[in-house]
Amino acid sequence: MKKTSIILIALVAIVGLVILWGIRVNNKLVNSEENVKEAWSQVENNYKRRMDLIPQLVSTVQGAANFEKNTFTEVTEARSKASSVQVDANDLSEANVANFQKAQDALTSALSRSINVVVERYPELTATQNFRDLQVQLEGTENRIATARQRFNETVNVYNRQLRVFPNSIVASIAGFEKKGYFTAPEGAEEAQPINFEF
Repeated sequence: MKKTSIILIALVAIVGLVILWGIRVNNKLVNSEENVKEAWSQVENNYKRRMDLIPQLVSTVQGAANFEKNTFTEVTEARSKASSVQVDANDLSEANVANFQKAQDALTSALSRSINVVVERYPELTATQNFRDLQVQLEGTENRIATARQRFNETVNVYNRQLRVFPNSIVASIAGFEKKGYFTAPEGAEEAQPINFEF
């Protein structure tokens, strides 16, 4: 009888330790997932800042130059598409993050091309303080976006690694934790951009 009770106590202790370990791993994964969500919110905040600056840029250009309506049509359309792509922080799957990034990259590209066109066609516009201030704000926002995306990717990396390592992977699959998606470089980023020295 004493031997049976010792074995029973040992089994209960082992089961208790396994349960405590599972709770610890689950809590660690929850904290890591919350860090991913917080990093995602910073990405969204910075993209929202850029969205808010675009109408100011258009207004400044309209007010300071003989504005051609089609110059920012592409930007307006890309802004509309980018703002329509919403990603829930609870579903940051690879496909959802890729769709969000695709829409934002299209806006970045359209905005860059349009600013270049405006600067080329209206050199006197670059002399106005409002336009220069907006350019600085947009540049700063793009830097913030890059930083937020980098931090997001770092946070996702930690989270995804925690999901995959054994024996955490057992708790992750039981608790329903899923891999998160990364931001990647835009298409064509690996190619050198042509430099034009014609003035």
